[in-house]
Amino acid sequence: MTRTVHVLSLGGTIAMTTRTDGRGVEPALDAADLVAGVPELAEVATIGAEEFRRLPGAQLRLTDLIALAGRVRELVAAGGDGVVVTQGTDTIEETAFALDLLSDTDRPVVVTGALRGPGQPGADGPANLLAAVRVAAGDEACGLGVVVAMNDEIHAARFVRKLHTSRPSAFASPSAGPIGWVAEDRVRIPLRPAARVVIGAPLGTQPPPVALVTIALGDDGRILRELPDLGFGGVVLAGFGAGHVPGRLVEDVTRLARRIPVVLASRCGAGEGFRTTYGFPGSERDLLSRGLLTAGALDPFKARILLSLALGAGWRTERIAAAFDQVA
Repeated sequence: MTRTVHVLSLGGTIAMTTRTDGRGVEPALDAADLVAGVPELAEVATIGAEEFRRLPGAQLRLTDLIALAGRVRELVAAGGDGVVVTQGTDTIEETAFALDLLSDTDRPVVVTGALRGPGQPGADGPANLLAAVRVAAGDEACGLGVVVAMNDEIHAARFVRKLHTSRPSAFASPSAGPIGWVAEDRVRIPLRPAARVVIGAPLGTQPPPVALVTIALGDDGRILRELPDLGFGGVVLAGFGAGHVPGRLVEDVTRLARRIPVVLASRCGAGEGFRTTYGFPGSERDLLSRGLLTAGALDPFKARILLSLALGAGWRTERIAAAFDQVA
């Protein structure tokens, strides 16, 4: 039986060509152009192509992703067997995780892109698109949530990160490794992430803004004092190591957590935030005792996505804390 896979394009390097004035590249190809450039796709599935946005990855917003999740639901409800999203690699890790939180379908949803544009030698977009469609057309990825297919590797949305600015091997999952791969036209997925969190944010919702503050050596905390009055609904604090901040910031952080939710993550990008190991002022034990929530194994960028969407859905602090525990 022939499978139907819908390709939704958002723009990004995979769809970029050189500007007519010669000043760099910009998104110019739509989904139909991308599909036409990979004739092998017709051997895998019946392809539907739709341009959803035409933007660099850096210009996407959460409202775009909420609308995208709604479109994915519509396509699956209409009988689609899988969906592939193509976009700029700048924000693939955040898009994939947001879609994972917003998508309740068991059908495969795969995000991909390219590090080299169509006009560059060794352009990786066609191979990535073909691999993504193979994943979306099969049953192997059913029930996994959203995955990212890049460089013939398959990554779970909650783990994947972009770790290099330009190499085709830029995407990896430092805390867990890829959950599968594509080889000899076959999809292999030997690992399956634990239970997902699904947030039913209504289509068109504008989630409250959540600040991401990275703590650095010698930080004096002046930014933290201003955040509630700037209209932020929550804060993700990317602390040192397993979740630490300088002792001089403890009172500022405490006052902040009394006004808006504060999630403590690690700026390291891999590993789990601790809860009970260190006991000095500004340690994870100290901060969590003052009302901060732990991001667990989520990196700060994904913690921000989860907190913003959860607040937008009206979740209370206890439910948000449980969601971070479940993802971890």
